[in-house]
Amino acid sequence: MLTDPLFIGSEIYRGSSYGPNHPLRVPRVSTVMDLSRALGWLPAERFVTSPRAKPKALEIWHSRAYIGALQRAEETQHVSSETRSRHGIGTSNNPVFPEMFRRPATSAGGALLAGELLAEGGVVYSPAGGTHHGFPDRAGGFCYLNDPVLAMLSLRRQGVHRIAYVDIDAHHPDGVEHGFAGDPDMLMISVHEEGLWPRTGGLDDVAGGSAFNLPVPAGLNDTEMAMILDRLIMPAITAHRPDAIVLQCGADGVEEDPQSHLSLSNNAHLRVLRALRPLAPRLLVLGGGGYNPWSVGRLWTAIWGELAGHDAPDRMPPEAEAVLRDLRFDGNRRGRNPPEHWFTTLIDSPREGGVRDDIRARLDHLTARLVPVN
Repeated sequence: MLTDPLFIGSEIYRGSSYGPNHPLRVPRVSTVMDLSRALGWLPAERFVTSPRAKPKALEIWHSRAYIGALQRAEETQHVSSETRSRHGIGTSNNPVFPEMFRRPATSAGGALLAGELLAEGGVVYSPAGGTHHGFPDRAGGFCYLNDPVLAMLSLRRQGVHRIAYVDIDAHHPDGVEHGFAGDPDMLMISVHEEGLWPRTGGLDDVAGGSAFNLPVPAGLNDTEMAMILDRLIMPAITAHRPDAIVLQCGADGVEEDPQSHLSLSNNAHLRVLRALRPLAPRLLVLGGGGYNPWSVGRLWTAIWGELAGHDAPDRMPPEAEAVLRDLRFDGNRRGRNPPEHWFTTLIDSPREGGVRDDIRARLDHLTARLVPVN
C-alpha cells in the first residue's frame, strides 16, 4: 500500500500545445509542477515520471486501427479526409500537432500506472489526466485517448471492481459513460453545465442504471455545489461502498474559465475532494478541463497541497509568485488585465449565494433513486 500520495507528471507537457488558437494552447501541468516545487510541496520521492503507454497497452479499450491512425498522424503531421471522418482527428477540436500521439499516450501511461500503484490502496494524483471525451475509435472534445477509462480498467486488472467515478468538470464525460454504462459495480456521478458541449448527460440519463447525471444551470455557485455534494454525491457513494474513487477535477467550472459559464471558486473543488477522500481505500485524482492558465494552475496545485497535507499560504512566496507572473493568456480579455490575486494567492475567495429552486428540484428528482444505507 502507498504510504504517501504520489504525483504523476512529465516534462512532455512543457511547451506542448494544440496550436496557437486552440484553448489548450495554455500551460497547465507544467505550471502545477513548477508551483508545487516552488512551494516546497513536491520532493523527488513524491514525483513519478509518467511512462508512455505502448500501443498494445492502449488496446485494452481503444481500437488498433485508431491507435495506428494517431501514430501515423503524428509521424506525417497530416490526416486524410477519410481518417478525419472516421476517427475525429485533424479537426479544429482535435487538431494535428507535433505530440498528438506521444502526449495523450503519456497521460494514458500515467493512468495505467496509477491503477497498478493503487492495487493495495493509497492516493495518486495525475493532473494530466481527465480526458473524458475519448471514445474507443474516435477522438472528441480535445481528448484523443480516454485515460479515466484506462485507469479504471487498470484498477480492475488489480482486482479492484467496485469503483465510483465522480466528474465535476463543466462538460459531461460522455466517453466514460460509454465505457461503463450498465456496469453494476460502477457508479458514475457527473455535475456539468446544462447545454454545454457535448450536450449529453441529461437528468434522466442513467446509463443503464450506473450513472447519476446532474446538468446544472449557468452561474452555479459554491453554496449550490455544497448542497449537491451533501444531498447527492456523498449519499450515492456511501451507498455504493466503492473500493476505489476516481475524481475528475476539471477546472473549467471556476468562474474565470472562458469555455463555460459556471461561477464556482476553487474552494468548491477542494470541498468535494476533502469529503470523498475518506470514503474509499484508493483515490485517484485527475485533472480535466480548464482553459485559464491561472485558475487551472492555482486549483490543481491546491489539490496537490490538500492531498500531500500542506496548508495553502496566505500569500505566495516569491518563487511561486514568479511562476504565476510568468504566465500569459494572449488573445483573451481575462488575460489582458489579470487581477493581482491571481499572482499572490492560491485559494479564491468563496463564491457563495442562494440555492435556486430548479437545482433543488433536480436534486429531488435524482435523490429519489438513492438506496438507503443500512
